[in-house]
Amino acid sequence: MGLNWLVHSSIFQVRHVVVIGLRHEARGAVLAATGLTGDPPLLDVSTSEVARRLAVFPWIGRVTVTKRWPNTVEIVVHERTPVAVAFDANHTLQYVDATGHDLGPAPLTVNLPTLEYLRPQQRSWPFQHAGFNAALVASRLPPAFAAQVAVITVDASGSVSLKLTTPVTFILGRPTDLTDKFVSVAAVIAHAQLRPGEVVDVRVPGELAVSGPSAG
Repeated sequence: MGLNWLVHSSIFQVRHVVVIGLRHEARGAVLAATGLTGDPPLLDVSTSEVARRLAVFPWIGRVTVTKRWPNTVEIVVHERTPVAVAFDANHTLQYVDATGHDLGPAPLTVNLPTLEYLRPQQRSWPFQHAGFNAALVASRLPPAFAAQVAVITVDASGSVSLKLTTPVTFILGRPTDLTDKFVSVAAVIAHAQLRPGEVVDVRVPGELAVSGPSAG
């Protein structure tokens, strides 16, 4: 009885909530969501419940919650990293991470590839589901030519293409053997004389096929 009273006394109530690594979400909203602002007993704080409450914030990928006696909770936030952008159903540009997660509005001037799902009639966000391969490829682009990729398209079958700023298009197909395919893309960029509108098929690395401008 005495020990229970002691650990629930004001000495061991949460007085300090330390949040580390938060950049994109509002600190006040995050603190409110933790449920720790009412000075609960530290013993009663569930670190897993705090993590669950914070999972609703788009930019928060995961958190590490640690109780530090006598009266502090430390929350280390690991934010998601944008790898691309995409327009939502309202034609608002949104940041996208490697999992296809919609992180929220992005400026039109951002220097990241734009993801496109080739079924424009679908109004739901596709990049965590049928269009996930586009986000995956965006997260794996090598520094050798990443800055030259303007648009990454994916169709309902999961086949991916890269449209460069030149503009030249590379057909990757499904995101298998990406390292070999990227080596082929880099080699073509470095050594081939391509005309705007040409399409290079690298679905089979080492067996490249170049065609003229597509009908679109």
